Amino acid sequence: MTSVFAFTTMVLPLLAQAGGGSLGIGIACLGAGVACIGVGLGIGRIAGSAVESMARQPEAAGDIRGAMILTAAFIEGVCLFAVVVALLGVNAASGA
Repeated sequence: MTSVFAFTTMVLPLLAQAGGGSLGIGIACLGAGVACIGVGLGIGRIAGSAVESMARQPEAAGDIRGAMILTAAFIEGVCLFAVVVALLGVNAASGA
């Protein structure tokens, strides 16, 4: 999954800059979409694992919930970074 994020945040915006015009904008939007899909899958997996572990050890539910929320926030930060990089690629591709 890390390679998908690296590809999305580094390579696709560079292609958007080189492509120019609507091709660059489309590639940058594709990069933002792929990043958001990956983040959604990651957060879903975190939530599923957290609920399963809370069912196995109900007394540790508070600690598990805190770790789950913190981890989901970090992953959302990665998605936000990927979307910002893609938007910067759109800005550079449009020549503004």
